[in-house]
Amino acid sequence: MKLDQAQRRILALLQQDSSLSTQNLAEKVGLSPSPCWRRVREMEEAGLIRGYVALLDRHKLGFGTCVWVRVKLKKHSADVLDRFENVVKGCNEVVECYELLGETDCLLKLYLPNLDAFSTFMHNFLLKLPEVDVTHSSVALREIKNETALPL
Repeated sequence: MKLDQAQRRILALLQQDSSLSTQNLAEKVGLSPSPCWRRVREMEEAGLIRGYVALLDRHKLGFGTCVWVRVKLKKHSADVLDRFENVVKGCNEVVECYELLGETDCLLKLYLPNLDAFSTFMHNFLLKLPEVDVTHSSVALREIKNETALPL
């Protein structure tokens, strides 16, 4: 879908504050409310806007530890990857998971209360998965940048 300037501005504003009313959004974009609403609806229907969420402060909620886990699977086959994916999708501690090219098969991002919780996750979940061969973990010391907005 080719985006015009107004659509780009609408998306940028919604990424900053998805609770903006159509009236406020239209004023900021320089459109009247009806055309603005139609453009938003059109982008929702096209799948450009997947949904609206509240961004939570993980530290205030007790998830101060961020860990990246690189996972090498025992075997490279579609069924092994499918089983691993299905289990990981159901795990609340995993907030992101990527399949990679190279020596590592998957990269997991976890938000946890502390390192004890990470140890529990590893021993009671990840290392018990029959598909997992080797893991390597990195603990974030501090967060320098964490953006959810896409560069438009």
